[in-house]
Amino acid sequence: MNHMPMRIRSGVCLLALTLTVAGCAQRDENTIVVGLSADITTFEPGMISSRDNANIARHIFAGLFSLDADGQHVPDLAHTLELTDDGTGYVYTLREGLTCHDGEPLTAEDVAYTFNRIADPANRFTGNSPGFVFTSIGFQNAEALDDLRVQINIARKNPIAFGLITEIYVHCKDSYERMSLDEAASNPIGSGPYRLASWTRGSEVVLEKVKDRGNFQRIVWRIIPEASTRTAELVAGNVDIITNVVPEQIEAIEASGRAEVHAVSGTRRMYLGFNLSEASRQMPGGEAIQDPAVRRALQYAVDVPTICRQLLSVECQRATGPVNPPNANPNLTPYPFDPAMAERLLDEAGWERGDDGIRFSIRLQAGRGRYVNDVNVILAITQYLEDVGLDVELELLEWASVYTPLLRERSMGPLFFLGSGGGLWSPIYDMTDLADVDSGTNYTHWDDPRWFSRWAELSEAETAEERRPVIDEMLQVFYDDGPWLHLYFQPDFYGVSNRVDWEARRDERVYLFDARLRL
Repeated sequence: MNHMPMRIRSGVCLLALTLTVAGCAQRDENTIVVGLSADITTFEPGMISSRDNANIARHIFAGLFSLDADGQHVPDLAHTLELTDDGTGYVYTLREGLTCHDGEPLTAEDVAYTFNRIADPANRFTGNSPGFVFTSIGFQNAEALDDLRVQINIARKNPIAFGLITEIYVHCKDSYERMSLDEAASNPIGSGPYRLASWTRGSEVVLEKVKDRGNFQRIVWRIIPEASTRTAELVAGNVDIITNVVPEQIEAIEASGRAEVHAVSGTRRMYLGFNLSEASRQMPGGEAIQDPAVRRALQYAVDVPTICRQLLSVECQRATGPVNPPNANPNLTPYPFDPAMAERLLDEAGWERGDDGIRFSIRLQAGRGRYVNDVNVILAITQYLEDVGLDVELELLEWASVYTPLLRERSMGPLFFLGSGGGLWSPIYDMTDLADVDSGTNYTHWDDPRWFSRWAELSEAETAEERRPVIDEMLQVFYDDGPWLHLYFQPDFYGVSNRVDWEARRDERVYLFDARLRL
């Protein structure tokens, strides 16, 4: 797949969507509207886990630093970062004059409170911050050294902790101590440039600007699950940006004269996960996938390049693991589509076809409406698996209210379809989904010591050159016996009105701070 940002023009898609629009709606020049494909569930900083939810939250909550589109570490609430001599203390110095949305000064005490509140086991938070960031860095505690300096303490040196810490949403002690957890989930008191003005669940979120950053006074995030409706609303002028444009609607957007499609080669790793937990083992197919030989056999059963070409309208190279190119192990070759090989390996693993042609039944669960053309992709995968003798019990579930809770509990499966956000700034970041057996993002419950025993070695390595051989050896294990059936890095298609000037990022972060009206 071409990993450079690109524009898609008319005629590249398989099907065209015909839309008739009477006229372009008149729009408030102080408001920008974004159409999202998936609903959001919470504004509790410790529970946010989905990308759509995080994109809205990042406008409400600021971080100590941020990562720009090129992966550079950029000051935000803090303007400097220093490490203690042993590399386990991260000392941030805040900018002066910061305030919370409640009008109170934002100090180091608020930052320390943010980190310690998210980590407090009594709160039972399961979002990205505790389940991914804190488990990955071995978060210990945070302490205010004075009004402007806060120290984040981690268990051991970590070469990417500085980047992971950017994902923490800073919130304000006085307000949150007065709220219950239920109140906090719908009443965010943030530190960012926008505040929550209203939230109509399942419909829209309205933000109002309260600080200098951002060119629009209001941001409206509309929940529009149906892809054709998102496209119609964009072409009608009711929405400025839409996410998850399906390939067959690209031509209609481009031909409208009112919008265009921005396409980027994304960093999200799409995979079919094998849930190896004991609970999953009791479900249909759960016993079969415990065997690495079965998992390896199924790699050959799915024609990933054809899925990309026919359902995503792009040519792609199949992934070899969790790491985005060009940071992946260069010695690994993508598994080819070879159903005969899949059948032979399944036979050798002891799962021969029965008289009815079935090897074994297995349950496959997937959310719908979250990823590009996800329903058709999962239907294609189901057919490929059935072609080699599996009896697939497919469950397509509503994303926000049904599938997301399963993710939080790590109870999907035994097979499940998922995309995990990645990056370009470090291979270790992409690998950190499985930094610990009990990590909240180790949805597979995989526990191979050849992978998990190497993290300490990565932490102690002083240079990228020392870390690279360890990374490649770990990725070889993941490729051979790992818990993912490797698919592709998702291409992302955004519809963008001619009314606004905005560039899509490869990491799915829909940030509107620099968006502006076209002159």
